[in-house]
Order: sequence, then C-alpha cells, then structure tokens
Amino acid sequence: MNDFTILVLPGSYASSVAVTLALLEAASMLAPPMKLGRPRWRVVSVGGTAVPLSSGMHVEAAPLPQRPRADASCWIVPGLNLASLETLQSRLADDDMQRAAAALAAHAGRGGAVAASCSAVFLLQAAGLLAERTVTTSWWLAPALRDLEPRCTVDADRMVCEDGPVSTAGAAFAQTDLMLHLLRRRFGVAMADAVGRNLLIDGRQAQADFVVPAMRANGNALVARLVRRIEAALPNPPTVEDLAQEFAMSTRTLSRHVQQATGKSTMALLQSVRSNRARMLIESSRMTLEQVAAQVGYEDATALRRLMRKVAGGNPSRYRRTDP
Repeated sequence: MNDFTILVLPGSYASSVAVTLALLEAASMLAPPMKLGRPRWRVVSVGGTAVPLSSGMHVEAAPLPQRPRADASCWIVPGLNLASLETLQSRLADDDMQRAAAALAAHAGRGGAVAASCSAVFLLQAAGLLAERTVTTSWWLAPALRDLEPRCTVDADRMVCEDGPVSTAGAAFAQTDLMLHLLRRRFGVAMADAVGRNLLIDGRQAQADFVVPAMRANGNALVARLVRRIEAALPNPPTVEDLAQEFAMSTRTLSRHVQQATGKSTMALLQSVRSNRARMLIESSRMTLEQVAAQVGYEDATALRRLMRKVAGGNPSRYRRTDP
C-alpha cells in the first residue's frame, strides 16, 4: 500500500514535482540503515501517460483509477506554474482540474489526507476541503484565497499549515518544506532530519522573510498607494493616524480595508515596508546597523533588531553579505 499519491497536473512546476520525488527517493535510500520503513508512492494524473510540466519537462504518470477505492496514502498536489490570478482562475475551470478536484474530494470524503503547495492550494478549495480550516498558500495569492473561501483562515506568514487531514504550504519551493513535514508526520523526526541533512535542506517556518510589501497589494489600489506613501516618507514614516487622515477615512475604516486586502493590520503593513527597506540596505550596502536603523526611522539598532525579528523572523545580521 502506498504512503503517498502524487497527483500531477499539466503545467505543474517541474521543480515542485522534482523536489517531491527527490525527497521521497532520498527517504527510501536512507530508510534501511536507519531501520525504518521505506516510503512507497505512486504518481498519477487525470489523463495518465507523460504529463507536461513547466520548462518543457515531462513526468510519467498512471491514470487515476476509474473506480477509486479507499487508501491510506496522503494525496499531494505540487504547485502549478501560473503567472497570474486570472490565469489561475481560468485554469481551475478546465475539465482536468475539475476532475482532479472531484478525485481529491472523494479521497478526503473517505477519510484520506490531502496536501498542496502554492497555487495548488486553490484546487483543494475547489474541492471544498478548506472551510473551517487554517491554511496557507503563496503569500501574494492569500487575499484571493480569502475571497474565494471566507470560511477558512489564511495564515500567509506560515510556510506550512496542518489542520486535520489537510496540509498546505506557501510558494512553489515550499513544496520542500511540505514534504519534510509529511515525512516527519508519517516516518518520524529522525527520517525527516536525515533527509534534510542529506539534501542540505534547512527547515523554514515562515514566509514573512520573503514578502515584498508592494506585492501585498495584489491589485488593491488602496494598499498599493499606502505602500508607496510609506516608502516615500522613510526615514520619517507616517503614523497610522496620519495615513487615515491623508486617505480621508477613520483609522478603523482604514484598518478594515487593509485587513481585507492583506490579512494584516495597517501597523503590520507599515512595519513590513520598513523591514523590507532595512533588509535591502543591509544586503546592498556597507552601512552599519545603526545607520540602517536611522534610514528606516529607528533611533538605534536594538529597535531595528526587534522589528526584523517580529516581521522577518530573524536578526538583521543574517542578511549581511560577507566577502569571500
């Protein structure tokens, strides 16, 4: 019996599919000396045969069974290579996506576990599997997922979320984190750690480190204007009250609009802009941390460290490039 079923759709990220198989193959190789069971898996698709992936690559897959039976495997959907939200919405309406969603819903209905990363999380939504659950997806797609399924909680700062039988992960390369998580759940911490060490993978817990504030807007004109206003004002950022007054609304109304668009408060958006500017200065200049702090409106490096630990999950020194 299989531990994992990898459901591959045309247009999936080749890297997302490849890392899924690479981690499983590494686990299978490492299992015997660790005296652990080998993971077993199958690759399936709606149509079967060679499935076209991104970058002109293909993967061999078996067709989904005509009469599916209950199985104990976790069904995994690697991320889809879709350039825009509009492309994603159009793709979800295709026949193969609808059939894949129905198969996922049937598997979950029989008590099976499901997992997806990046835009493939929307396929789980199309299958009706996200209501009343906490999930994540690629951070720039989070507002759209909240709109499509307001009954779920979208935590876009998390790299991986597990809620009952549903596991979700962030942007396409978070497939790595998702697979380590699933191996940890099914085969134990020792197995997941061994695979991570063997393939030189560091476990990551948050997407916040990778967020570009301007992209949080995701088509929302108000948030885009707010980000531009905050960026232009540095090193003297406006307060939330200043922003509300400038945009002719109460702080509560402004907060509601920002929360609906980004899932974050106005203050969190402001801090994200400052943290991002600081990170860019640290990466691209030889400024001291005290000088960087002054450029983003902080009196000292201690305040900057607190900000970046809160927003990006680590100390600012991690971004400093060192010469060979």
